[in-house]
Amino acid sequence: MKFRLLVLSLSLSFPLFAQDSRDLAFLTARDAFRAGDRNKLERATAQLGNHELAPYVESYRLRMWMDQGDASAMRTFFERNEKSYVAEKLRVDWIRWLAKRSTWNEVETEYARLIAPEPDVVCINQQARLARDDKTVLDEAAKLWLTQLEPPEPCRPVIDALVSGQRMSSDDVWQRARRQIEANRPGWAKTTLNYLPDSQLPESRALDSAISNSMGYLVRQPGNWASSRAGRELAAIAIQRMAANDPRAAADELDKLKGKMQDSEKQWAWGQIGLQAAKKHMPEAVAWFNAAGKTTLSEDAYQWKVRAALRAQEWGTVLKTIESMPPELAARPEWIYWLGRAQKAGGRTTDADALFEKIAGQSNFYGNLADEELGRSVMPPPKAKPPTSEEQKTARENPGIRRALAFFRLDMRTEAVKEWNWSLRGMDDRELLAAADLAKRNQIWDRAINTADRTKNEHDYSLRFLAPYGEHVRPAAQNQSLDDAWVYGLMRQESRFITSAKSNVGASGLMQLMPATAKWVAKKIGLREYNHSQVHDTQTNVLLGTSYMRLVMENLDNHPVLASAAYNAGPGRAKKWRAERPLEGAIYAETIPFSETRDYVKKVMSNAVYYSALFNGKPDSLKARLGVVGARTSDAPKDADLP
Repeated sequence: MKFRLLVLSLSLSFPLFAQDSRDLAFLTARDAFRAGDRNKLERATAQLGNHELAPYVESYRLRMWMDQGDASAMRTFFERNEKSYVAEKLRVDWIRWLAKRSTWNEVETEYARLIAPEPDVVCINQQARLARDDKTVLDEAAKLWLTQLEPPEPCRPVIDALVSGQRMSSDDVWQRARRQIEANRPGWAKTTLNYLPDSQLPESRALDSAISNSMGYLVRQPGNWASSRAGRELAAIAIQRMAANDPRAAADELDKLKGKMQDSEKQWAWGQIGLQAAKKHMPEAVAWFNAAGKTTLSEDAYQWKVRAALRAQEWGTVLKTIESMPPELAARPEWIYWLGRAQKAGGRTTDADALFEKIAGQSNFYGNLADEELGRSVMPPPKAKPPTSEEQKTARENPGIRRALAFFRLDMRTEAVKEWNWSLRGMDDRELLAAADLAKRNQIWDRAINTADRTKNEHDYSLRFLAPYGEHVRPAAQNQSLDDAWVYGLMRQESRFITSAKSNVGASGLMQLMPATAKWVAKKIGLREYNHSQVHDTQTNVLLGTSYMRLVMENLDNHPVLASAAYNAGPGRAKKWRAERPLEGAIYAETIPFSETRDYVKKVMSNAVYYSALFNGKPDSLKARLGVVGARTSDAPKDADLP
């Protein structure tokens, strides 16, 4: 709980089956590779036998001898382990090694055999193509000019070629720098501006001042600042930086300067003020966005313009903004849904229903809402037939799955998850269901859920929405007078039922309890002699987590949307994000400023609908669960020290 990113890199709390001497040989080989001890690696390899992870040890050996450039040994390994995850990762490293030696023909040959190239390797291959004067590379790079804002180092030569080939004008350079400033990447913006002709470059100290001391820069800028593009752009950048802290002050400054700025600069600045105001839920946000005219916005700005209009109930602006989005952005379920709602608000019910049909049936927040707009119940689809014994056998014998299980056995969860996910590539629904069933039988709950989530036509929602630890969760929910479907929906999102899961800020266990919060709750409920090591005990973790859920509910209007937001980002933020008037629950969720919390709340609430349907055998309503979030009040919380 509290705003954080979950790190699913810890081990399971138990081995799936006992380790043996070959497991120890593998671990010794891995440690020898990390230490660069070739002799120790060779001795461990000799003891490995036909261990499931033998290909990894062979890849360690090849990496240690890579400087010798033994291409034949590499090819032999790739052929023997074709399409495996371990071969993919070694081939990537081999391509990087080849690139350092500018052996571009070999780079292209090996790149063609990759299944999922990483961004830096894509650019390495583009360098190889440039070396043989393939100009189509520049067309590809141009498409990423405004989106690849932090390019890996191998992409720099490609970008350099793009600019030197005169594919990018000064306008393009400034536009990219603006996007980088908007994304709070000022260092990258400085790098981009170096592509301007020397005569158009902004003075370095002035650029630093506009970025780091925006108000001071505007006060002290030279009288002739508006006579050059660089001067006007730096003024707009200073306005953007001010807006991040105080949109109203930024708007006041822009009003003073706008007469000296050209449309491109002032419209971008107004758009940035609108963006920052929207994230702060300020009522002026829509007006400031409108002052930006028809300037092209970033994806983030388009989305926040819609969110600001939703909170203001300006359905006409919602409609026009979504219709002006880039097609790929407008095709996302949330914007299809809100465009449908905008059309429905304008009386265009036939058009609205056609949009709802596009996403209806999808097992997500907006698919659920679209179903309900069309008068349909949200229920799990018919359950697929269980995997046959032959399908189960195929799953057990899949080499990648076997390697993943070996990693799980060795408490190497990060490696296990990568190997597992890679092994699912290309599987049909029956194969996925068999793999999910195998994960469930091994109590690898998160892989069972994520694997079952991938099916397209045959589904098993009892796997997608597993409900383990019922002997602890159900009684705890009942004792706290909580809806067990909501409790499970939240736990599924918090930890995927990994008891040892730990976030990057220290939240622990099934219900992801922060140390200070767990201690506060333990004291609140009278749990004597509590110490933080107990948070890893499943029963204690569930007791503390459900107790906190009840306390949060009691302090936030007994509203599950507010309580879900509070569980992730804190009660103070959940309360602050309410509006001056009642808000539809879906609009409250859509306009949460933190992207992690926004996604979290949507998933928790949609999860709860499916758990309810599975537990009770009848449809549930997401709209009813979302309800209406009451207006912001100044009432003091019941528990003033609620963390």
